[in-house]
Amino acid sequence: MDQKKRQYGLRLSDLHWIESARNLIMKKRFSTITVCALIIVSMIAGMGINRLISADNLYDQIRKFGDILSFVEKNYVDEVDTGKLTDAAIVGMLNSLDPHSIYIPPKQFEKVVEDFKGKFEGVGISFRVINDTITVIEPIAGGPSARMGVLSDDRIVKINDSSSIKYTDQDVMKRLRGPKGTKVRITIKRPGEKDLLDFEIIRDVISIYSIDASMMVSQDVGYVRVNQFKETTHEEFAAALQKLQSQGMKRLILDLRDNGGGYLEEAYHMADQFLSGGTAEHPRTIVYTKSRKAEFEEAYYAQSGDPYEKLPLIILVNHGTASASEIVSGAIQDWDRGLVVGETTFGKGLVQRQYPLRDGSAFRLTVARYYTPSGRLIQRSYEGKNKDEYQMEAFQRDEQEGENIDHTHDEKSDSTIPKFKTFGGRTVLGGGGITPDYVVKSGNLTGLVQTLWRRNIFYDYSKEYIEGPGNSVRSKYGQDLEKFKSSFQISDPMLQDFRKYIATKKIVIDEKEYQEDLNFIKARLKAQIAQWLFGFEGYIGVILEVDNQFQKAMTLFPEAEKISNLK
Repeated sequence: MDQKKRQYGLRLSDLHWIESARNLIMKKRFSTITVCALIIVSMIAGMGINRLISADNLYDQIRKFGDILSFVEKNYVDEVDTGKLTDAAIVGMLNSLDPHSIYIPPKQFEKVVEDFKGKFEGVGISFRVINDTITVIEPIAGGPSARMGVLSDDRIVKINDSSSIKYTDQDVMKRLRGPKGTKVRITIKRPGEKDLLDFEIIRDVISIYSIDASMMVSQDVGYVRVNQFKETTHEEFAAALQKLQSQGMKRLILDLRDNGGGYLEEAYHMADQFLSGGTAEHPRTIVYTKSRKAEFEEAYYAQSGDPYEKLPLIILVNHGTASASEIVSGAIQDWDRGLVVGETTFGKGLVQRQYPLRDGSAFRLTVARYYTPSGRLIQRSYEGKNKDEYQMEAFQRDEQEGENIDHTHDEKSDSTIPKFKTFGGRTVLGGGGITPDYVVKSGNLTGLVQTLWRRNIFYDYSKEYIEGPGNSVRSKYGQDLEKFKSSFQISDPMLQDFRKYIATKKIVIDEKEYQEDLNFIKARLKAQIAQWLFGFEGYIGVILEVDNQFQKAMTLFPEAEKISNLK
């Protein structure tokens, strides 16, 4: 059985346990309370600890739960939903273990599976319901809507000849998604067009890409931004590197900021692209896991043969970089293979195994811990903290900016932090997360800009602009993003118009804050317009121009090459 199935599926013995429970229910017609208790027994069986079922203590706990649920059902002042109570009990049980063991209700689980598979069947659009109308944010590249000529900012006013005004997100997905090969008719109101446009679209398999952007950012520097590690990430990443290499890439910035992780095996493949293999006696470890059960302990080793093993490399990370992303950045750092730049990562190093349940729900149970090649535990401590405290802690670190090649910043402030050695002899720190080799903070935006961001003012204004005075921009630049980046400017009249628009939303402009963040305001407006014209890659291409972490990384390749002994 392959790695991913072992990590996220049930074993055959677990399925037998659940089937036995179902048969018993059918034969005996047990009460609701007994059924709930059997569900818990089945869930425990799925954890792989069947041998404990005969233990008196476990039976005592199941009986205790059944007794309480029975009393509640019979005696509570209002009618109760025992299914909801059982779900709440499961949530509470898993919450008491660690922050990452979770219960996933049936409706959510279907989307979780879809997200990690990286595909679904439908028409292929990214959308938002704005003022009760379905607005196309972007047709997914290569999908049936894009092939038929659906454009960003098109308004879907009818689906199968019925009005789609006031649809919810769930309504849209229910009616536009469907089996490959089936047809759906949509009617579109396109800004600048008098008549409605009808499209008959044949649904197809739509890929949900884990790579937001792969582009050249200078004559020889390639840039790849990865948003998650899905089943398709390795395949996407290999294709992106090959494309950039053909365009002259000789150095690479890998952006893992706000990448919350995903499949361990996909992270292993990514790191392996840049690491040469060791020997039979001394294999080069990328990541390994430890558990109280041997079946969950694994080690992943690099293999030689990839064409990027000598490619100068910088990885961008921040407080939202977690799990599989930390595996990649930790392995690169421990082997002195490249430079890690940004802010200390989240610190999520627990391995979850996912167990589906009979009602379409599932739960993830922590079964092991990740360690980097030097022996660092990636997981940050969560003892004595509730989930909110644990989450917020990762984003409230007070880090000293600057060069941190020997990782002395935190070492000076906290001598209890465990220290490790890279294979090149540098000191790196444990204690949770990956501390960058060069600390660069993302920068704090003023309250004004944060308000504009939260209220979607940049998005809404750019939408009105591209439909009105900026309608000619689309035809002027076509598909030439580089021309747009170099020649399109946010003019003073446009800024004045933007200020008037802000006022119509009853937002007071603090002049000091406005001037302080004026460069960012211009860049964000330009980036948002670029997204309407060129998709999300257009947005990223523009916003990198005011991204201080990225801009700093562009100056650090000499240091990255020095650490990797590539000079």
